[in-house]
Amino acid sequence: MKQRDKKGLTLKNLNKSNVWDLQENDIFRLWEAAEKDADIKDNIRHYIDIIKSAFDMEEVSVDKPEVVKKYESRGFKVGLLRMDESTKVKWAVKKRPILRVTDLTYENIRHISTTKLLEVIDRNFGGGWDSLSQSIQDIIESGFDISTTTLPKDRLRKPGSMYEKKIEDGFEVLEIAKGMWVEAIFAKAKPLLEKPHMKAELDQDPSPEEEEDEFNEKEDYYSSDDDDDTFDEDKLTEESYRTTFDTDPEDLSLEAEGISDEYED
Repeated sequence: MKQRDKKGLTLKNLNKSNVWDLQENDIFRLWEAAEKDADIKDNIRHYIDIIKSAFDMEEVSVDKPEVVKKYESRGFKVGLLRMDESTKVKWAVKKRPILRVTDLTYENIRHISTTKLLEVIDRNFGGGWDSLSQSIQDIIESGFDISTTTLPKDRLRKPGSMYEKKIEDGFEVLEIAKGMWVEAIFAKAKPLLEKPHMKAELDQDPSPEEEEDEFNEKEDYYSSDDDDDTFDEDKLTEESYRTTFDTDPEDLSLEAEGISDEYED
């Protein structure tokens, strides 16, 4: 799956989906670029929470070379992040690996390749597609077209078979042996559709200021007085009591309805 262009990303437009496009060095680069932005300084915790959705972050409380080396031996990148005007704190940052099917989320599923996806499925104890929970299947199918077939091993790749057609159509395949049979799981990344502007804005995590503004707007709406909803007895008129049927009483007589006197006692 193609990785998206990271050039337009800043700390302010980062969300829990596009953060998966970044690597450790990108985190330090974006943070440094935003150091002079007052909004960033006021909402540091908000941006750290977004980063932590895709990265393990640990504050290096003991700043010694041997401690830093231990972090680096575990795959962390160590660098300084400014917390306020006068303080820079050393942090260890490491991208969270996607190794198991339980690591897959709606936020990261479109940020892995088809090959990577099939590797992750293959690690699921070789159980095949049906061994995955419905929730995991839904996550995978939000980013990939999936189809499966189970056939005897000698029939799987016959000319004109589903296997051959899927490969020609750009699918990658994972084969899982099941005795003399083989389950083939075909996967192909769904095309990325450009979202309308309004939808794209909704997909981004709101900043703390936006969340507060939205709360205030709702509060104003529900606390506003609306005189039109007030019940006023003086407004009731004869028109208000008009009956449903404008009927002449004579039309209700039995004779008018054509009912004979022979039915009377």
